[in-house]
Amino acid sequence: MFGLGRNNLFLILVLFVGSMNFMSCNSDDDTDPVDPQTIVDIASGDADLSILVDALSSANLVSTLEGNGPFTVFAPSNAAFQALLDSNADWNGLDDIPATLLNDVLLFHVLGAEVKAGDLTDSYVTTASTGPNDEQITLQVDVTGGVKFNGDANPTTTDIDASNGVIHKIDKVMLPPNVVSLALNNPNFSTLVAALTDSRHSTDFVAVLSGAGPFTVFAPTNAAFQALLDSSADWNGLGDIPIETLDAVLKYHVVNAANVQSDELSDDQSIDMFNGGTATIDLSDGAKVETSSNQSINIIITDVQGTNGVIHAIDAVMLP
Repeated sequence: MFGLGRNNLFLILVLFVGSMNFMSCNSDDDTDPVDPQTIVDIASGDADLSILVDALSSANLVSTLEGNGPFTVFAPSNAAFQALLDSNADWNGLDDIPATLLNDVLLFHVLGAEVKAGDLTDSYVTTASTGPNDEQITLQVDVTGGVKFNGDANPTTTDIDASNGVIHKIDKVMLPPNVVSLALNNPNFSTLVAALTDSRHSTDFVAVLSGAGPFTVFAPTNAAFQALLDSSADWNGLGDIPIETLDAVLKYHVVNAANVQSDELSDDQSIDMFNGGTATIDLSDGAKVETSSNQSINIIITDVQGTNGVIHAIDAVMLP
């Protein structure tokens, strides 16, 4: 029997280790990486989002959401879509929903950026749906006391990661809001809503502002209305304000037949209001509205865009 020399033993070890490395490399090469899934791929694999997938296909939006993104998609469940269909006696299926409306509704559920649940704040975000002048319609996010979208849509599952964005499943199909819905959905405008719906009015403000428009509304906050009430010892609530005064005041906050976003405002620009009066824009030190009664009022939130107009929030009630 012949013994192995030290050099031969070393050679055998090298060959053995080399062959193991080779087999290991081959094994790695044979393992296929997991293909990244797009938003459409994930939705298509979720049985509870099948109606959403059918709707995207009907509206020719599948290729859009297969793109690079990033996107955030608020994905209504099948039950949410069924509730939408049940809300209209003429809608037995997706094909019964007018194509333009279906497209607008679906795009209202899409943001052109990736927004995770932890990034949500009380705010308005810009959606892919458009309104007057092709301005992008805004979606209200409310995280106070629980997250809600567009006033009453609740998230059920959040942060479903995709290769081109993120999905949040929700329990309601959200309809793009008009200026009335935008005010109704925001608790900071509850006094404005109460003023608009005062039963003493001869003007049906809700019907007017639900029309085609477009409208530009300068919307006083609740604090702004409280300051107005505090300005008179005789006014403890809206009911104490003479209805003729309240009517004139509300009409002084609306621009008819114009969707004027903040980038269309210019310094010393005169604006014709719905009541026949005028106001002037002052951009010399922040954005302000100068009223005919010599008020200088701050515009504190701009470009809350709806389907029939835009809202700018202000910190005082404008007096004609």
